[in-house]
Amino acid sequence: MKHIAIILWLAILLFAGISFTSCVKDSGFKKTKKFTPVFSTSEQVRASIKSDAAEDVAHPGKLFVMGNYIFLNEAGRGVHIIDNTNPSAPVNKAFIHIPGNGDISVKENILYADCFTDLMAIDISDPNNVKLKNVIPNIFPDRQWVMGYQVTGNTIITDWVTTDTTIDITVSENNGIWKDGSYYAPIYYSVNDVFFYALAPNASSSSPSKGMAGSMSRFALMNDYLYAVTFSKLNVIDVRESPDPKWMKTVDLGNSIETIFPYKNKLFIGASNGMQIYDASNPASPSKLGSFGHVTSCDPVIADDKYAFVTLYAGSTCGGNMNQLHVLDIKDLTQPVEIKSYDLTNPKGLSKDGNYLFICDGIDGLRVFDASDVKNIKLIKRVEIPDAVDVISFNNIAIVAGSDGLYQCDYSDINNTHIISKITLRKN
Repeated sequence: MKHIAIILWLAILLFAGISFTSCVKDSGFKKTKKFTPVFSTSEQVRASIKSDAAEDVAHPGKLFVMGNYIFLNEAGRGVHIIDNTNPSAPVNKAFIHIPGNGDISVKENILYADCFTDLMAIDISDPNNVKLKNVIPNIFPDRQWVMGYQVTGNTIITDWVTTDTTIDITVSENNGIWKDGSYYAPIYYSVNDVFFYALAPNASSSSPSKGMAGSMSRFALMNDYLYAVTFSKLNVIDVRESPDPKWMKTVDLGNSIETIFPYKNKLFIGASNGMQIYDASNPASPSKLGSFGHVTSCDPVIADDKYAFVTLYAGSTCGGNMNQLHVLDIKDLTQPVEIKSYDLTNPKGLSKDGNYLFICDGIDGLRVFDASDVKNIKLIKRVEIPDAVDVISFNNIAIVAGSDGLYQCDYSDINNTHIISKITLRKN
């Protein structure tokens, strides 16, 4: 099946919008593809969780680094396990098929991963022989609907069957064509793209030995608790007994929540309309400290002792037209104050190591800045990585997810930051 780049699909969404209603109409006959979901029972899916042979990366999603391993989400399909003992020559070791997977986190030898509405705890002590240890069902209720089809407590979409067809239509086209209860693609694209698009609408600790997540993550580990944000809520999960996670409570956050970043007993939560700060000194019951609002735009956030760094980017389902870095003074966590904003191209994920700030800036790739003076952040180096999305930086290595692969950059000489390895994406 011919693969059409996801960028084309997103470009069409940009012009057409994301709702099922639109002023753009079409009528007559149209050659298209009909997508029909393949359902399996929850029991079948859980029984099938194991280490499968390594697969090529097609749609890289969220990143998590633990020790010598990179865990890379294959958006909507599962998790790649990559041995990164030698960053110049990473080895793709295994793949775990997890339908509907969008986020990951690791504590000790347990991988936490969402499977549509459920949270799975998977033993990865032997990457070649992983084992499902436990499941918390139905804690992500906003993941019940996929392309108009319902995922229930007993059924999970594990695949899609495509059929070439011609249909008679008089409908609005943007999120797809619906007719007689079936979903049709407005353009030709692959089953993998359906998994990629079917994700819900939309780093961590200070040491890679404890694990580090990218700034686009919706999972955060801190003080033996896993915090998982949905579109409007914060789930608090006790993982003191790693293989046996226990859901504790849900905190209402308001709508349009996107990312979460933990730092020294604080949770920095990014939303399309601002940033919220929660105190997790009592890890089982985080409480709101303060917030900062901005124009509507997607909003990853990271923080250190004094400042929060927020990127706003346009051209997405979040709406808005801002492409900026905002630096916030957070000495008073109850009242964050903006210090300065910087215009960028299309900034998404970001990471900080000491005074160095790494920003994935869309088509301008990875940008490395000197942020020792937040009022005068200076560009040091630009590394060409197509449509860079997210980055984790530590121990002089920056791991970057781009549109054509997973890159690693050596910044031991910050002025000569350069690519040392790349895992290339599969091209259909």
